[in-house]
Amino acid sequence: ILCINHKSVLDPPLIGVFIPRKLNFMAKEELFRIPILKEIIKAFGAFPVKRATADISAIKTALNLLKEGRILAIYPEGTRNKSDDLIQAKSGMTFIAIKAQVPIIPIGISGKYRLFHKIHINIGEPIYLTEYYNQKLPMNKLQPISDLIMERIRELMEVK
Repeated sequence: ILCINHKSVLDPPLIGVFIPRKLNFMAKEELFRIPILKEIIKAFGAFPVKRATADISAIKTALNLLKEGRILAIYPEGTRNKSDDLIQAKSGMTFIAIKAQVPIIPIGISGKYRLFHKIHINIGEPIYLTEYYNQKLPMNKLQPISDLIMERIRELMEVK
């Protein structure tokens, strides 16, 4: 699972070009209501997630993709955040990683999305959560792990 901070609508195509394998993105369900956009983002491997709930359908889709050996890209803040201060991550990424028994790879994007400005994409070391595999952790145990992952992303955003 790639966990990436999300500053711009350009992040998915930017990451898609930067990572050599096909990615599957969780994308807010509202994007799938726009007919032409729906077809474009589906072609790029996106699937809908209802952000205000624990979307069981999206979780099952994510787990199936990971079981098939595919790469899942998640924006753990759950929304775009244009500031350089990260907001608290949703714990869904941690739940999915533990359930699927896959590592999380933190990615920090920094820079200005303007012509002639550099964008920095820093990929961190994989985070293995093996000590939690085959455990059913309550949400209050998942959040500190998610916070740790966001701290790694924050560190990667500061590397120039």
